[in-house]
Amino acid sequence: MVLRSLVLYIALGLCANAAPAADIATLEAMREGTMKKLVFHAEPQAVPDAVLLDETDAERSLGEYRGRWVVLNFWGTWCPPCLAEMPTLEALAATADSDRLAVVTVATGRNPPQAIDRWFSEQQIAHLPKWRDQSSWLARSMGILALPVTVILDPEGREVGRLMGEADWNGPEARALLGSLAEGS
Repeated sequence: MVLRSLVLYIALGLCANAAPAADIATLEAMREGTMKKLVFHAEPQAVPDAVLLDETDAERSLGEYRGRWVVLNFWGTWCPPCLAEMPTLEALAATADSDRLAVVTVATGRNPPQAIDRWFSEQQIAHLPKWRDQSSWLARSMGILALPVTVILDPEGREVGRLMGEADWNGPEARALLGSLAEGS
């Protein structure tokens, strides 16, 4: 049953309409600064449905963000580049139009909730969720092998782009690019 659901989900994702090539070309032309590392896919890719845990250990899902563009950041408390870019994600989340764009952080692997809480408190991170992918199931399913990795999801929950490594998500290049996506939806 699970296999059949997975096959159906992937098939639907493959049959979904892709963004027009001109849109991808426009977005690629906007990649400057740390956004040069952002790679857009020719076709949107399905993202597996996964159960994530929030700071209260309640189960959460990326489906909660359907209808909005999502900047999905995979990070770890033990990862210096992840910690370095987190304030830029916080600044983006604090000023983004939350009806069009969400910034979601997912600590993958062994990240004790106390360590996440302590780090968020020390850095005054208040606008980002403290979601966890404890078993790294979602990260592994999406082919994430190192951290940080930030994935851009379209309003239908499909991956349209990926940036490996640290980036400035609050810089003018990122804001222009993400603004263009959000305005086009």
